[in-house]
Amino acid sequence: MKTRKLVCGVGINDADYVVQKNETTIVNGKRNRKVIWVCPFYRAWKSMLMRCYSTKYQDKQPTYKGCSVSEEWLTFSVFKNWMEKQDWQDRQLDKDLLFEGNKVYSPEKCVFVTQMVNSFTTDSGSARGKLLIGVIWHKGANKFMSQCCNPFTKKREFLGYFTCEAEAHQAWRKRKLELAHELAAIQTDFRVAEALIRRYSK
Repeated sequence: MKTRKLVCGVGINDADYVVQKNETTIVNGKRNRKVIWVCPFYRAWKSMLMRCYSTKYQDKQPTYKGCSVSEEWLTFSVFKNWMEKQDWQDRQLDKDLLFEGNKVYSPEKCVFVTQMVNSFTTDSGSARGKLLIGVIWHKGANKFMSQCCNPFTKKREFLGYFTCEAEAHQAWRKRKLELAHELAAIQTDFRVAEALIRRYSK
């Protein structure tokens, strides 16, 4: 039996079935290979490994530098067995909602969340610069401006102008907590609901 190449240099694909189907076509004498299906469990597993062990991916998404995968999840079948027991459809694997600041993907600390929750808890640190989250400097007003993105309307809400950066941040935090309660109310996983409120109650 042919030994499979490690996925991202670390992952062991021990699946007893084909995890990806390709279609080969020949156009103008050139052979083209196209992926037509990927096992959803394998896709989630491989994406997780890429976030942690692909330097190309981390060059584009530097927030994943320093992240890793637990020893047990380096084996595909173990991850698949865990994922099958989760509410994973139309959801994304999250490593740091339940445990803020966590950098290790593991069965104890990960949970599947909706895209809405994932976007809501992303702080966009690299994009906002050195100012506190929820705050930008408005040159025209010569003041700090507070704003918050509403996950339901997808629109950025204006929360006011402030002479103090800390006050502008506090306005953002107050609104963020209000939205967190609304978002928590529609969650099917109580752990996600509790984590949302806990994160913005500090």
